[in-house]
Amino acid sequence: MIEKQLRCQREQRTTDGHDQILFETETKQIISQGRVSFTDVERYCYENSTAADVVIFVISAEPQSFEYDCECGLFEEHATLIKTVGIPYLVVLINKMDDPTVNWNQTIYEDIKDKVSSVFKNGGFKPGEDTVFIPCSGMSGAFIKEHPEEQLVPWYKGPTFIEYLDSLPSFNRISIDGPLRIPIVYCYKEINVIDTGVIVFVTNVFVMGKIESGCCRVGDKCIIMPNRTQVEITNIYYKGIEKDSCVCGENVRLKLKNVEEEEISPGFMICDVEQEPCSVGRVFDAQIMLTNYYSIICSGFCALIYINGVIFDVQLKKLILIRDQYTNKIIQERPRFIKQGQVAIARFELTQSDQTICMEPFKRFPQLAHFMLRDCGRVVVFGKVLKIIE
Repeated sequence: MIEKQLRCQREQRTTDGHDQILFETETKQIISQGRVSFTDVERYCYENSTAADVVIFVISAEPQSFEYDCECGLFEEHATLIKTVGIPYLVVLINKMDDPTVNWNQTIYEDIKDKVSSVFKNGGFKPGEDTVFIPCSGMSGAFIKEHPEEQLVPWYKGPTFIEYLDSLPSFNRISIDGPLRIPIVYCYKEINVIDTGVIVFVTNVFVMGKIESGCCRVGDKCIIMPNRTQVEITNIYYKGIEKDSCVCGENVRLKLKNVEEEEISPGFMICDVEQEPCSVGRVFDAQIMLTNYYSIICSGFCALIYINGVIFDVQLKKLILIRDQYTNKIIQERPRFIKQGQVAIARFELTQSDQTICMEPFKRFPQLAHFMLRDCGRVVVFGKVLKIIE
């Protein structure tokens, strides 16, 4: 499957494709959320950050392709974005190493690795710890699952792509015993026709999402926030197979009872009715960092917030302080504005009074606290929720 993904890039000159691919290694079950072009990374990361544990960069070893992306600053921007949304690991597959213009040349591999490593360091990653570089060929499958003959690439002694995935630690960041949290990323309904002499139309509502905390079973009574709609789980599907239960870390499809499709939207959260539900708010404090699109922003700035699958209009109400991003020491309190690269604590408010967001403070659920602000089609702010005010 992975070889087909990489082959697609070479034959079609694109990495787009949002189809899920499921496969298993010796120790893990892997779900590929889709292939994304560099121009769609920002939007796709935030739409799928709650379901991702690893990001895979596929870089062409062809010199012109690599140099264009690097010179445009895309690598640093995307690395910062990936780190901001809380995805902990980065795999860089240097593809097309078997191309006649490359021919498994170690110098080309090392040159790409050195340049990209320095850029990723600026984005917050640590090559060698949370980042790995693997030369490969999507056409032949070399270093995807199997090692090629040693005489072909005698200089690379590292793991294959699959071997590296096997070596990663468990990604279950929250205990099975924790409160149930399932951010809904997709909702749809199926209409079945039952003919028993009288034709009856039966509507079934399904939702999809990743269990970030806790577990659920068939028959469980749940509540969907923020509308507080009470539902019952009637069927659970994992990797297309029906199950009686599911646990944190699994991407699942749930069939629900006592709810209509119109009552559910992406960004809503499934919680256990007997446990504390997720936090909901419209005014919150957050730690933010300005990207390189605007020079400064100040109180009154309005943009679109992307968080946990929802998009709302939000306004920066006030800047509380600026702190050093490395030492966390306070540099300035109540600043009038913040500049590129500065880390600040700020208060935001949704512009529509009837809107609320399902979110959690970073200390409690990091994966449900990340957000971004977009304006004029560009990401202008990365952030994480620290405190929900109201």
